[in-house]
Amino acid sequence: MVDLKKNSSYKKQYIFEVLKFPVVTEKSTHSMSSNRYVFKVLKNATKKDIKRSIEIIFNVSVLSVNTLNQNGKKKRFRGKVGFRPSYKKASVRLAQGDSIDLGLKV
Repeated sequence: MVDLKKNSSYKKQYIFEVLKFPVVTEKSTHSMSSNRYVFKVLKNATKKDIKRSIEIIFNVSVLSVNTLNQNGKKKRFRGKVGFRPSYKKASVRLAQGDSIDLGLKV
C-alpha cells in the first residue's frame, strides 16, 4: 500500500489522471476471476505510476503490472483513409483476496 504522506512529492491530481477507464471485454472479464484487471491508461504513464494509482484509488495491493501500446488501426470511410487512435493498456494482477468492484454483474 502507498501512503500519500510518505510520497508527498507525488502529485495527488496525477493519481486520478493515470487511469482512464477499465477495459470491459469478454477476455478481460474472464481474467477478473484470477485477480487480473485491465485498464486503459495515459500513454506516458509508467508501471510505477499505474501501480501507485491503483493502490491508492482502490485500496488494494498490486503484485504486477504489464503494459502494452496498441497502435491505431487503419480504417477507410467513404474512400478516405484514416486511423483509429493509439492507446496504452495495463493489465494489473492483485494480491490474493483483493478485488476491485467495477460495477459489473458477472
